[in-house]
Amino acid sequence: MSLVKRFFSAFAAAAIIFPCFVGFAGCKKSDSAITLRVCSWEEYIDEGDREEGINPMVDDFTEWFNSSHDYKVKVEYSTFGTNEDLYNSLSLGDVYDLVCPSDYMIMKLIAEDECLDYSDEFFDVAAEENYYVNNVSPYIDGIFKANGWDKKAACYMWGTTGLVYNTDKLKNTKDVSTWKILLNEAYKRQVTVKDNVRDAYFATLGIINSDKLGGEITSAERSALLNDVDARTIEEAERVLKKIKENVYSFETDAGKSDMVTGKVIANYQWSGDAVYIMDEAENDGKTLWYSVPDECANLWFDGWLMLKRGINGNGQRRVAAEAFVNFLSRPDNAVRNMEYIGYTSAIAGDEVYEYINDSYASGGAEETLEYDVSYFFGGDCKIIADKADFGFDGTNINRGRQLFAQYPPQNVIDRSVIMMDFGDKLSDINAMWISVRCQDLKDISPVAIGVTAAVAAVAVTGILLYVFRYRIFGKYKPKKGYEKVEK
Repeated sequence: MSLVKRFFSAFAAAAIIFPCFVGFAGCKKSDSAITLRVCSWEEYIDEGDREEGINPMVDDFTEWFNSSHDYKVKVEYSTFGTNEDLYNSLSLGDVYDLVCPSDYMIMKLIAEDECLDYSDEFFDVAAEENYYVNNVSPYIDGIFKANGWDKKAACYMWGTTGLVYNTDKLKNTKDVSTWKILLNEAYKRQVTVKDNVRDAYFATLGIINSDKLGGEITSAERSALLNDVDARTIEEAERVLKKIKENVYSFETDAGKSDMVTGKVIANYQWSGDAVYIMDEAENDGKTLWYSVPDECANLWFDGWLMLKRGINGNGQRRVAAEAFVNFLSRPDNAVRNMEYIGYTSAIAGDEVYEYINDSYASGGAEETLEYDVSYFFGGDCKIIADKADFGFDGTNINRGRQLFAQYPPQNVIDRSVIMMDFGDKLSDINAMWISVRCQDLKDISPVAIGVTAAVAAVAVTGILLYVFRYRIFGKYKPKKGYEKVEK
């Protein structure tokens, strides 16, 4: 290389490198923001569209965080429709820092070592901004600690499963005190069931074990019966579920809400949060609906926040932002906002939450009242003086009611509630059973139906063949445009 070329090469290199040194020499902290990737359920946070002047919760968090930290954050908020949708998304390589699945998916992701522990700083009760640890319900906190989830999961919402029902059309209130209503021919095609295997399987085990669950039984024994995935139990559940399928109006994912409000069905197997929504909507239409937890059992469910290792990926700032997001949603005033927006019950038990519940459900001069005890959730001696007419009784026990009952079930309902565990290595067997239930077996189809179907198919095939070979069969051939028919 000539001396001239070497000179220009050196000059060009210096021209490229020099600005970098200048940049480093005058370097200040970057204004670029940390991106926090959050994925949760659809319509599961205040989106700020109820009234003017209310910001989306995510925007309020961003403003709060950026004003109180020495770096900025922006949130990419995504949603999913089912736990399986989230899991498949993660399996296909989508990356999130913070996700909010349900109980069994929390167990699954923890078991697969996908989750980070929350930091020691997150659990520091002396820090005012640690709203979760300072306000989480002692009841919820106890459940998470007893199962070893408390270091990796922060509860967001919780509730039970039961039956929303129309009192005006019900033949007897005792009918909604048991899961056997799903088989009750007096309500044929008038009840809907959740179209997912876990909820359907749980109610079915309640039916199968009804006698045992109604007797003297410990919490551990109750849990064992309702988490039984033995091959014979799965086989029995399939048999019962097929009977349920023949009796109910439908298996549904979301239509049950509107079907109850419009009066299309009498009862709907529902999560407590959606039950509150349904009862509220019915009130707007001048109707009164109720919620019952069957005497056999209730599924105690919860959704919670997990920090994922692949997302955080050792980034300390992103981890701080993720924990701050959980804390911001756990601030009692924000917990109330989200409860008002979605109808579900927050895991937070701060004073503002109790005041909100008391203001919402206190009797307001009812003719007859009762002291509704919610101290198991809020601690202390928390009771709400409620309208006695909003509750139904089985002897002295409250076993049905309206919104307050759905949001904060009484102690006797809590005592018969069970957490449904992850199916583990039995998942494929359970899914195979569910496919068999949901997909019609040929042996279950009548010979007449098979004959009609075969005849329709034969006619269709004949029609297609006649069209394809019409010129050969009927001898009439019209050349395509631009061609002439050649006589032979």
